[in-house]
Amino acid sequence: MDYLPQNPAILVSSINMLLRDEEFDSLEALCYNFNTEPEKIKAFLYDAGYVYSEEQEQFRPIGYDENR
Repeated sequence: MDYLPQNPAILVSSINMLLRDEEFDSLEALCYNFNTEPEKIKAFLYDAGYVYSEEQEQFRPIGYDENR
C-alpha cells in the first residue's frame, strides 16, 4: 500500500489490518510511514464515527465499548 485510502470505512479497515498484522507496531509508526500526523487521522475518523482505542490498538465505532 503506497498511500492511505480517503474513504473512512476503507481507511479504518486498512489501518486496523496493518496494526493487527504487525506491519507497524503503533499508530504513530504507521502515520510516520505514510507522512501524516496521527492526530489528523484521529480527527478525520472521529468525524466519520470512529475513535482510536489505545488499549486495543485499533479504531472502533464511537460508543462500541460502552455497549459491551
